[in-house]
Amino acid sequence: MNDSLMQGAWPEAALSTAGSSGEATVFLLQQADQHVHARGCRASLPTGALATLAERVAAFFAQQRGGPGLLVGAVPFEPRADDALYQPERVLPAMRVQPQAPPALRGALHTEPSAEVYAAAVATAVQALRGTDAGLQKVVLARSLVAHTEHPLAPDVLLARLSTDPSVATYAVPLPVEPGQAPAWLVGATPELLLRKRGAQVLSHPLAGSARRSADPGEDQRAAQALLASRKDHDEHRHVVDAIVAGLAPWCSHVEAQAQPVLHATASMWHLGTRIHATLKDASTPAAALLAELHPTPAVCGTPRQAALQRIRELEPVPRGFYAGAVGWLDAQGDGDWYVAIRCARLQGTQLRLFAGAGIVADSQPQAEVAETAAKFAALLNALAVQEPSTATGSAQGVSA
Repeated sequence: MNDSLMQGAWPEAALSTAGSSGEATVFLLQQADQHVHARGCRASLPTGALATLAERVAAFFAQQRGGPGLLVGAVPFEPRADDALYQPERVLPAMRVQPQAPPALRGALHTEPSAEVYAAAVATAVQALRGTDAGLQKVVLARSLVAHTEHPLAPDVLLARLSTDPSVATYAVPLPVEPGQAPAWLVGATPELLLRKRGAQVLSHPLAGSARRSADPGEDQRAAQALLASRKDHDEHRHVVDAIVAGLAPWCSHVEAQAQPVLHATASMWHLGTRIHATLKDASTPAAALLAELHPTPAVCGTPRQAALQRIRELEPVPRGFYAGAVGWLDAQGDGDWYVAIRCARLQGTQLRLFAGAGIVADSQPQAEVAETAAKFAALLNALAVQEPSTATGSAQGVSA
């Protein structure tokens, strides 16, 4: 398949009917020359847990009657929760985003949980990590920041303001809502490619280990070099790379990861990144099966996976939903792209819920992890033209921590 995912990449798109009842549904995933811009909803994939995704996708395409040979959408963080994928009516050229003024906000922003409660949860996790009973090596803990706008906010406003950073993939994914509720989207700018499959070739580019960037060039370079030298961040990163390599190995004749992580820069953060290339034993292995094998990685969950999931369920007061899940597409040939759903907000009506997480290991310091989550809110807060949180407390002008 051509990596420039333009109209015509799925020839069946010519059969779709513009102006259908689902035409208001918009899915967008764009990075450099990679993009999918889809409109309308022709048919929904029956929902289910991640372990059943490949089976459901195969059944859908076996019964498909017209429309693009494509499914788009998101899987949630929790592997046993229902996903949200659908077949669009039309696949279009890349969306040309126009400059947008920041939305007008109403009232104060507030964090859930507070910085103090989050620090206490980190301390609890560190105590568990230093124990020997569960074999826990890393757990990722998240918190959220809630904002309200004066008027209902369309996803293209945030997309336009996030797309100024060429190092990330911007996305807007429609989310399921209860009958009668306003439409909802997950909107964000992720730097992390979980999985790209084209035939027998697979690419993953995990990121773990982070440092906030600085507007001062000297300080910015010092932060980058300190990250490169950090044993704690290298340990955190190694867990992610090892898990992805181990997950791909049974499916592949060859898996190769960079020997050492390298710096990956976004507009607001430095990350440690490792490119992983693999060749499948069987090119017909579907991307959906690989996605179920890899998600959630230690970058957003922890390791071992089940022990980390249990700690997250115990310690996080706000369900993640589709935050730290994955957004992307699957086609009838078994190819697909999936990005980790981070640096994002759940947008519904006049409410935005921003999310950020930090990887906790045995030598983590609670206040440092508060500062890391505060820094990771920056991309979305900048898009909202809100003063960024202080690195010490996670509070901001107009933000109740």
